[in-house]
Amino acid sequence: MADDAARKPSGWLNVAVDYGPIIVFLLVYKWIAPGDDSPGSQIVAVVQSTLAFIVAALVALAVSKWKLGRVSPMLWLSTALIVGFGALTIWLRDERFIQLKPTVIYVLFAVALIGGWMRGKALLKTLLGTAFEGLDQAGWLKLSRNWGLFFLVLAGLNEVLRAQLSFENWLWAKLWVFMPLSFLFTFTQIPMLLKHGLASEGLQEEETTPPPTG
Repeated sequence: MADDAARKPSGWLNVAVDYGPIIVFLLVYKWIAPGDDSPGSQIVAVVQSTLAFIVAALVALAVSKWKLGRVSPMLWLSTALIVGFGALTIWLRDERFIQLKPTVIYVLFAVALIGGWMRGKALLKTLLGTAFEGLDQAGWLKLSRNWGLFFLVLAGLNEVLRAQLSFENWLWAKLWVFMPLSFLFTFTQIPMLLKHGLASEGLQEEETTPPPTG
């Protein structure tokens, strides 16, 4: 019991684990990116920042296991796709692969959550069961459905932004568009969660962090 208490999830630690790698990606790219727009110099910055992204994602995975005592299925999938699409980006020297990674994650999560909801199974409960104590099954089903639909919106938004923005501006959008949207959406779900049994003490800092959307 003492070990469980020591490993109670921290909201800020969850945020660092989920969003730390993309922040590292952005900072490394900003530091390395050339002042000119030559394709050769640009792809060097993309490759090096992608390598930093992969390393940061693996570190986040290790920190989650060490500090939280577990690695969520979402984090396993996200890290696997970061490594896979990141390796393709480095090998083929094409930034489109790393930009496509979020769309793939969002679609996979959406299909899993909405498919589970249609079968009467709240898959989000398996992923976030300790985060919303007291929530009844109907609440979990609605939350799974809502997050599934939201992930579809994020997938579409990512495709629009990667088609319209430069690589650097797309990176900034990951930080200043996707992260705020995820937190805002999380908070819009609170009234519904309270109606379905979520204890008011469940609305602590650690309970209002959104699922990873990186």
